[in-house]
Amino acid sequence: MPLEPILILLFIVATAVAIVARRLRLPYTIALVLAGLGLGQLHAFEAPHLTQELLFAVFLPGLLFEAAFHLDFAGFRRDMSLTLALAVPGVLAAILLTAAILMGMAALLPLDDALTWARALVFGALVAATDPIAVVGLFRTLGAPHRLSALLEGESLLNDGTAIVFFGLILGIVGGGTLSMPSVILDFVRVVGLGAGIGFLVGLVVSTLVQRIDDPMIEITLTTIAAYGAFSASELLHGSGVIATVVAGMLCGNYGARTGMSPTTRVAVESFWEYVAFALNSIIFLLIGFEVRLPDLLAAWQVILAASLAVLAGRAIVVYLVAGVFARGRASIPSAWRPVLSWGGLRGGLSMVLALSLPESFPNRGLMIAVTFGVVLLSILVQGLTMGPLLRRLGLARDTSDRTAYDQSRGDSNAATAALAEIDRMIGTGQTGSAQLAEVRAEYEARQHRAREALEALRSRRGDLHTEDLRRARRHLLMIEKAQTLEAVREGLLDRTAADRLLTDVDGRLLHLEERDQV
Repeated sequence: MPLEPILILLFIVATAVAIVARRLRLPYTIALVLAGLGLGQLHAFEAPHLTQELLFAVFLPGLLFEAAFHLDFAGFRRDMSLTLALAVPGVLAAILLTAAILMGMAALLPLDDALTWARALVFGALVAATDPIAVVGLFRTLGAPHRLSALLEGESLLNDGTAIVFFGLILGIVGGGTLSMPSVILDFVRVVGLGAGIGFLVGLVVSTLVQRIDDPMIEITLTTIAAYGAFSASELLHGSGVIATVVAGMLCGNYGARTGMSPTTRVAVESFWEYVAFALNSIIFLLIGFEVRLPDLLAAWQVILAASLAVLAGRAIVVYLVAGVFARGRASIPSAWRPVLSWGGLRGGLSMVLALSLPESFPNRGLMIAVTFGVVLLSILVQGLTMGPLLRRLGLARDTSDRTAYDQSRGDSNAATAALAEIDRMIGTGQTGSAQLAEVRAEYEARQHRAREALEALRSRRGDLHTEDLRRARRHLLMIEKAQTLEAVREGLLDRTAADRLLTDVDGRLLHLEERDQV
């Protein structure tokens, strides 16, 4: 089947999954993996393979740039030392610990001579990168602390790059290279430093151009060039494309957008990148499901289970060690956050692609790929589905019962108000007499009164509900302002220049409101 209809099918599936996931209150990315897994086993259609070229050329730059563009640098800077500790020495320690724990369990596994220290290290590098996309959205839904979500996301942005570099270095050593420890460190610094330098240069150039241009389409194009150009340039010069894209995205989002983009342009750019992230995530998580072959996983289930336990143990040890180092000071990690950071280190598509990139001559390559795929699948499904209960158990999720009751009462009030307005319309047009509808009106008035009393009681008990309602009302009124201005332009009642100024003012207030929501 040609590529075009396959892409359309993937988007149709993604849309259907999004609708079902919302109704079932299931994390969207996890639902996508399950859908891909089911369709893959049924051989419904042949999806594109998740290759390294596809990941690096299409998915990784866009996803990394979007996350970095929206990352609050002030919060990132506050926890920079902690994030770097988790993303650089923490990744190396996780690789070594995962390999050591797996080797310790080797005697209990049906591996014969398939597992050696060298292959265990390669596996540790394969699964070193975390991919918390499946849980970050859940954090926001459940109202988990913003700093916790930012810390997990910031670490993931950096450890993708360091994991790829460590994987390349370890694979080179295992393949017969004669690299010494000093040369390994120098190579790591060179690759990461070159990527950061290229990303900074590209981000600075694009941010400077943005300050001199006021055209949303051109500025969207410039940010696209920054995302994919920084990645490609760094890879061509043998630097880290991941680090380059992250640095470029942070610079464009925290410097270029704030100093050079008008509010209207910034809204357009952010909306564009939010859709890009949604589209890319939809496809990549579906493809993860398509790549998995259940018979291969079932044949290696014991090794997969042991490897998953080794990965989890290695991650937990690193998190608790780093937390101990930063136990004092403003970068300290609250004790309730440590199990969340440990359990939230999900593995994703990058690990699968790195496994597929192993040379054909690599010993037991098929087993290595199957185990990596199994670890990723267990990570996404088990850890992703249990993150919500864990947050609630640790007291890191807001109580949603009041929120549900509040929404229900507000919906009841709105429905009763609409019914009363329709009764007035029916009487006004002479369809029905007021005497005939008196009993019905009394029922709806009583219903409206009960709903409003319930709303007031909830508002007095939960001040955040009142604040949220106020922000929602402000956002609604600003959208009404925007729609009215655009309607006036269409009817010829307002010239374009005046309308642009009014829209810029409205968009500025919308942005201010969104930024306050993220605090």
